[in-house]
Amino acid sequence: MANPELPGISENEQALLYAKLNEYNQGRASFKEAGVYLVVLPRPGKPNYSLWLYSPLPEKQSILYIHDLSPDINESLRMASTMFYYSRRCLILMEYNEKRMQSNGDDLIFFGKYRGHYLHEILKVDPAYLSWIAYKFTPRIPKQERFVKIAQAYHSVNLDIMLRKSKEKRSASRYLGEVGEKLTELKLKVIRARLEDDPYKTRVNGTTPQFFVKQMLTLNDASGNLVTMSIPSKNPSAVSCTLSGLEHEYRPGEIIYVASAQVARRYENYGSKYTRLSHVKLAIPNALSNRP
Repeated sequence: MANPELPGISENEQALLYAKLNEYNQGRASFKEAGVYLVVLPRPGKPNYSLWLYSPLPEKQSILYIHDLSPDINESLRMASTMFYYSRRCLILMEYNEKRMQSNGDDLIFFGKYRGHYLHEILKVDPAYLSWIAYKFTPRIPKQERFVKIAQAYHSVNLDIMLRKSKEKRSASRYLGEVGEKLTELKLKVIRARLEDDPYKTRVNGTTPQFFVKQMLTLNDASGNLVTMSIPSKNPSAVSCTLSGLEHEYRPGEIIYVASAQVARRYENYGSKYTRLSHVKLAIPNALSNRP
């Protein structure tokens, strides 16, 4: 399948984006075996990218809508890749296909307290009820059998979401310190990393753009407590959202040693507590590696 042309970004940015997406998909299952998550391009009347699932479970209309994302492609891919980071399924970009993606009502609930609602709506508000439909509801006619298959496909999406929550121990997270407090000698593991241009430092030198890129990191400590912080680049890059070759790019799984930092903010997102760090001073790895 050819990569679609993405609106509003340069050829270089597009090439970089597809390269990162290919890296993300390395080692994941084939779409014939496990299905695939789709980030679908905006279309007339729908300015946002949207998230869909191709599943081999239903015999027809096997592309199922999940929810809308962002009008920005980088943010949309960040949202989707974060949600399904631990899934076996690949993540690909494609254009909207009206024939294959338009609902014909097979995913509309026809009984019970959610009568008249779509299965993708129940995925968000009551996944336990969706699980009941998928594996406890007894179909009586062929159309209902297909309805159950679609429910099973949506249930698999919920399993991927729950897997991420389990892996990152989100429910056990707690805040580190009080706002304004100085923390020292932290050993943190990178969970997610994304690159973002610093609009205040980016400039044009003559005719050459110079991008100062920040690495936006989500990390956790040995107890599963969640931390966010940014690492600004010291050297400019000629390409947006790309680090200079002189900079170290952090990857998921990498360990970072923090000599000191200040608690800038504490916030909660989807039931997980995050501590935002600022004034971060990194330590030499060996200085903390022998500590428990």
